[in-house]
Order: sequence, then structure tokens, then C-alpha cells
Amino acid sequence: MTMGEAMTTFRWAGRLDHEALGELMHDAVRNGKSHYSEEQRAVWVPEPRKGADWSARLDAQDVVVAEQEGEMVGFMSLGEKSYLDFAYIRPKAQGTGLFRQLLARIVGKAQERGEERIWVHASLMAHPAFAKHGFEVVEEQVVTIADQDFRRYEMERWL
Repeated sequence: MTMGEAMTTFRWAGRLDHEALGELMHDAVRNGKSHYSEEQRAVWVPEPRKGADWSARLDAQDVVVAEQEGEMVGFMSLGEKSYLDFAYIRPKAQGTGLFRQLLARIVGKAQERGEERIWVHASLMAHPAFAKHGFEVVEEQVVTIADQDFRRYEMERWL
């Protein structure tokens, strides 16, 4: 059974998931396909996120998790003011439709909240996936982390 054929379950994350979510994010950024250099990825996510600040950030959001065979393979989050803060999928699960499935749950949550739109800062890798699912570029941006500049896109989708 390939990763795309594996049974995927979805659930809303809790505090006990925070460290595993940090590890998943690290795996996606550091080991997945990327339009960013190794130096850029190393300053973006130098190590798996964890600790009080990470937990506080996740506690303030609705986080949907995808699991296959007991392993977290992706997650997305919806924060305040309809901001889609995190969207990460493990390299081995990329290209399997998981992005679409996670996004559908985030859209549903936004609609439950009565939001009119969802907006995101999309990386160069995430931009095409968001565009495919109805997000439009509001602005191309460059942000600096440490000594590295990153191109990204502010995008939005009206609900």
C-alpha cells in the first residue's frame, strides 16, 4: 500500500500533540521539496519547535491533523481573524491529496465561525497548492529571518 492509498484519519489536535507537530513541521521544511536553499531552510526551522511559546501559539488556533497508520503526516491551522497559520505535510505524503483534505476541514471550521475569507502567507512551495484551491495573491512579499530573505505570497480565499 502506498502513502496515497493508506487510510487517512483526521482529528483536531490537542496540547499533547504540540511537540509532534513541531517535529512534523521540521521534517516538511528540512526534508521536503523546496524552492528555498538549505541555508534558508536552516534559519526558517533550525530545529523542531517545542516549548511554552510554541504551545501557546497552537493553543490559540484550531489545528487539524492527518494521520496514517498511527503517524501524523500533515496538519493545518486556523488562527484569529481567519488566518491560516500552518500548512505542513511530510515529504512522503506530499502529492497524495492530503492538502485538499486538510484545507476542506479548515474551510469548514472557518465557515462554522462565520468567517468571510481565509488568508495565508504562502511559501514558494505552498503557493501553487493554495492557488489551485481558489486562493488569490494579494501581495508578493519578502521577509527576512536572520540573514536570509524569503519570498512569499499573501493570499486570500473568499468563502
